[in-house]
Order: sequence, then C-alpha cells, then structure tokens
Amino acid sequence: MHVFFLFLLQPTGYMENSVSYSAIEDVQLLSWENAPKYCLQLTVPGGTVLLQAANSYLRDQWFHSLQWKKKIYKYKKVLSNPSRWEVVLKEIRTLVDMALTSPLQDDSINQAPLEIVSKLLSENTNLTTQEHENIIVAIAPLLENNHPPPDLCEFFCKHCRERPRSMVVIEVFTPVVQRILKHNMDFGKCPRLRLFTQEYILALNELNAGMEVVKKFIQSMHGPTGHCPHPRVLPNLVAVCLAAIYSCYEEFINSRDNSPSLKEIRNGCQQPCDRKPTLPLRLLHPSPDLVSQEATLSEARLKSVVVASSEIHVEVEHTSTAKPALTASAGNDSEPNLIDCLMVSPACSTMSIELGPQADRTLGCYVEILKLLSDYDDWRPSLASLLQPIPFPKEALAHEKFTKELKYVIQRFAEDPRQEVHSCLLSVRAGKDGWFQLYSPGGVACDDDGELFASMVHILMGSCYKTKKFLLSLAENKLGPCMLLALRGNQTMVEILCLMLEYNIIDNHDSQLQIISTLQSTRVGKRMYEQLCDRQRELRELQRKGGPTRLTLPSKSTDADLARLLSSGSFGNLENLSLAFTNVTSACAEHLIKLPSLKQLNLWSTQFGDAGLRLLSEHLTMLQVLNLCETPVTDAGLLALSSMKSLCSLNMNSTKLSADTYEDLKAKLPNLKEVDVRYTEAW
Repeated sequence: MHVFFLFLLQPTGYMENSVSYSAIEDVQLLSWENAPKYCLQLTVPGGTVLLQAANSYLRDQWFHSLQWKKKIYKYKKVLSNPSRWEVVLKEIRTLVDMALTSPLQDDSINQAPLEIVSKLLSENTNLTTQEHENIIVAIAPLLENNHPPPDLCEFFCKHCRERPRSMVVIEVFTPVVQRILKHNMDFGKCPRLRLFTQEYILALNELNAGMEVVKKFIQSMHGPTGHCPHPRVLPNLVAVCLAAIYSCYEEFINSRDNSPSLKEIRNGCQQPCDRKPTLPLRLLHPSPDLVSQEATLSEARLKSVVVASSEIHVEVEHTSTAKPALTASAGNDSEPNLIDCLMVSPACSTMSIELGPQADRTLGCYVEILKLLSDYDDWRPSLASLLQPIPFPKEALAHEKFTKELKYVIQRFAEDPRQEVHSCLLSVRAGKDGWFQLYSPGGVACDDDGELFASMVHILMGSCYKTKKFLLSLAENKLGPCMLLALRGNQTMVEILCLMLEYNIIDNHDSQLQIISTLQSTRVGKRMYEQLCDRQRELRELQRKGGPTRLTLPSKSTDADLARLLSSGSFGNLENLSLAFTNVTSACAEHLIKLPSLKQLNLWSTQFGDAGLRLLSEHLTMLQVLNLCETPVTDAGLLALSSMKSLCSLNMNSTKLSADTYEDLKAKLPNLKEVDVRYTEAW
C-alpha cells in the first residue's frame, strides 16, 4: 500500500510491465465453479490483468487494498485543485466515511486522509474561519483514534490562537488532546503535538471561566479515583508546562550570545563589551559621584545592567561585598555556579524580570498547572522527580514572580512525608544546586524569613538525613540562617544546632560559644541545650572504661529497652553487641554510635534499615563484623558501608542487595574477607 506501482520480480505472464495504480479503471473478483482459484481482474487501458492469490483471505486483502489505493488517487486529484469549497467539503466527508468503513486494518488507512487534508490546508491559507471549522468538524471522526500529522497540528494551533472561544476547541480538540496526553511516548519525535497541546490549554484559559476550565480538564485527565490509570499523562503534562514556561523567556534566552554572560554579570561587566547585540542593549557604567563614593567608602558598587527587548526587561545590580567563597571563585575561567550568580542576599546580586502581557498570561497559566499537579498525591512523587534537576532556564529562576508562584509546589514537596518526594528537594547530584539551596536564605527564590527553609530542614531531618554530611553542609553554608531562626524560637533549628554540638560539627571555638549563646537565649533552646549537656554527661559515663566486652539483648527487646540498658552503666569496653531477633529499628543507631570500642554488631532479623546504616557508617568506622541478615536494608543504605574500611566480615543474606552494589562494596572495602550474599540478587 505504500508503493505507487505494481510489479513482479520476474516479468512473466500477464505482468510484463509495471501497472500504475492511477491507470486501473476497475477491480473485480473472479471465481469459477468447481475450481478453487482465487483471482482478481484489473481493467486497464488496452486490456486486463489477472492476479491469482493463494487463498481467499489474501485475494480479499488485495481487492480492498487496490480499491482503497484507487480511491485515494481520485481524492488526491480532486482535492489538489479545489474550485468550490462546498464541493471540497463534501469530498472530504466522503473520504472520511470511506476510511472509517474500510475493512483494512492499517494505520495508513486513517493517516492518508489526514495527510491529504493537511496538504490541502497548507496550500490554501485564504480560507474563512467558517470553512476552517467545517473542515475540522469533517475530519473529527478520524482524530478519535489517530494523532494529527504535523502540518495539521500547525493548523490546529493557529485556530486555537485566533479563535480560542470557538466551540470547535471544546468539542473537537478536547478528545484529540486527551488522546495525545494518554498515548504519546515522546514529544521529542512529535514536537508539534506538544505545541498543539500547549496552545489548546492556553485557549481553555482564554474562556470566561479561565483557570477553572483548565482545572476541570486536568481533573478529567487524572480521573475520579485516587490513582491515575494512565502513566503517560503526568510526564506529558510536565513536558508541555516546561516548554511553555521556556517559551515565555525564549526571546531573552536567544539573546544570551549578545548579552552579558553570567560571569560578566557577576563581575559587574567591568570589562568593555565588544558585542553587537541584535536586541537593544545598554550598559550603564559608574557615575562620577559613585566613583567618589567608592574612593571614600572603599565599597565598590556598579549601577544596573539593563537588557531590554520588546518582551523582557532585566535589571541586574551587583556589589563587591559578596561572600569570600564567591569572591575567590570569581577569577576562575569556568562559568560560575547558577545559584551563585542569582543570589539575592543584600551582599549579592539582585535580578528582576518583566515579561510582556502575553508571556505573563502564559506563565501564570502553566505555573498554575504545576500547582494543580502537585495537589495529587499519586502524581507528587513523579512530579518531584521530574523537577528535581531544576529544568527551568536561569532567566525563570531570576524572575521573582515565577519563583514566588512555584514556591507552592516546593512547599507541597516539603510537606510530603514520603522520602521519595521530599528527598527531591536536594540536588540531583554532587556539585549541582537543588531546590533546597534555591529556596534557602540567600538563595534567589527565598522571599520569606526562612519559613520554607525550616520546613524543608524539618522534613529532611525527620527522615534519613540526620547525618554528619548533611549537618556539615548546613554548618558550612547556612549556619547564619540556622542561628537566626533558632534565635526566633524555631524548634527544628534549635535541634540542628544541638546536633552540630553533639556531633562536633563545629571546630571553631568562637562559633561554638555563639551557638551556645543562641541556644540559651530562648526557652526551647535552653531546655534542649540542658538535655544535650545531660546526654553528654551520660555519654562520658557510658564511654568510661569498664563494663562487659560482650552483650546480648533478649529477643523482642525494643529501641527503648536498648536505650534504658545503655544508660544504666559504663560500656566503654563493649566490643561485641548482639541485637539479633529483637524489635530494634534504625532509631537505635543514635545509641549505637556512642559505643567507642564496638567491633562486632549482630542485627540479624531486626527492623534496622537504611537510615540507621547511614548513621553507623559515619560514626562506627572501626566496626569489623556486621550481620544484616534478614533486615529490610536496600542498596541506598548498603552503599554507605563503603566508608567502613575496617569491615572484614559482612552478612547481607536475604536482603535487597543488588549485584552492582555488591561489586561496588567489594571494590571499596579492601579488608572484606567473609561475605554472605545468599538469597540476594548478587547470589
């Protein structure tokens, strides 16, 4: 069906020459009595051609295929030179009916008419609006089970832009877009499908009810149950949102090559710029009064760098009083870190962006859709994962309105107790900033006094991030905001400061004294600091030399039983601890890390999990024997064991260990001699 000529590999019999489909005048089925021969007779100018098939099914396939091809050529010829559009519309309807009633089962049966109509529309751009709508309604039945071809998508986009309130948008385009969102696998291969979906949603937003109509459309895509039955809907909706948001800043993004780079912006564009911008570009250098102020106050400040276009207005202001870490890296030839370039603390740069009216409406619509998506519990994990790499242009991150509106989505992630959701607040990989850095005090998106930052820290500390590494990153980058929020009585920040003291995160004596003063300045801080002092005294008593070298807890013991036992005397000599077949969990790790001489730990058949393993790996670096048989640990926790270089015996029998993690542990633990991986993927 995809070729234009019939031919034989060996030109014998009735087909010595190829026969053009367009030359076929008639096709008939032939049969003979008492003779099982399955033939077709083709009537062509000057004679007939007889085709014999092996069976009746193949003959019928040939018959319907030839009829279809013959009619398609007829409609191509008729519609290629339209004279009267009422006749053209009638032919289109007949063509659609033929495609719907054809017994042939092939994608091209429905796609061929759509492509003919698409070509017709692309070659006749002077049609009236009513003619547009009549053609769309005529081909609507074919669109119920088929994606529109690219040129037809372009035509639909134009209709959405020019007549967003047309009933065609609601009645015809809605099922088409629903099918695209449910079944499309890759917008990269079909970018015009994505553009059509984008324009359709904007057309819904132009209706009188506006976002209420869009909200009902999103609800219809999710379905009435608590779980959306179509796995492709969310990724496709997010792809449309990201593309639409990108388009709002596209004009400025395209002018990047002719505007100051991030490094130049960060350095205040002090070097002359030799570019010849395609967009109006104006660099304002320091005024004489400003220079005199610099000489007097020794405080360099540049005036605004203004980049203006018909859609975007950007103002960038810099000071040289940035943090030492930022100043030190300014001389590096590499492109500076994104968040560093867009810091909005008083000592750093500020950037504001103003979009044109149309771009502003588009941005508001699609950010609102992201908010709607974040309200669905079943979609939130996937949404958080898709947004974790921060897939927005830096111009969007510098836009105060965008980050302020997106804050709702980040807040929803921070409120979700599921680790797979709130863990996406952190960076996707080392060396790359995440939403946690972006919305923390000093970050470009932080527009409050640290409430969202405190909420993010609280949820992260409550799951599995109460680790030295996480606390160390807070001490290095966010100690000031933590102390300020603790001074205002935030309990999470008070707990953070206490943990920094307890785990010896802060080495500087003056900083330690400042933290203690901060804790003692509030009632909650004073109470928690006193509890810390009591724990430290108990710890010194616990770690005092003496006590048993071996200890076994009775079965069914709990975390509270272990804590009570360890607080009853000195265990500084304890080297072997067995918690096998007890009910302890990862919560007991806070007590285990206080045993300085511990070398052997048996956790067989307990509920000790990944969070506990991470804590042990940071503190019990001298552990030699560890039994994790039949525990719920996974690769996420087992990978942390790679820092325990003293391990020589490790039992991971009946755990969720993967083969890759096992190979990684063998490579990173040089002293490991005894390993049990039975009943795991690595076995």
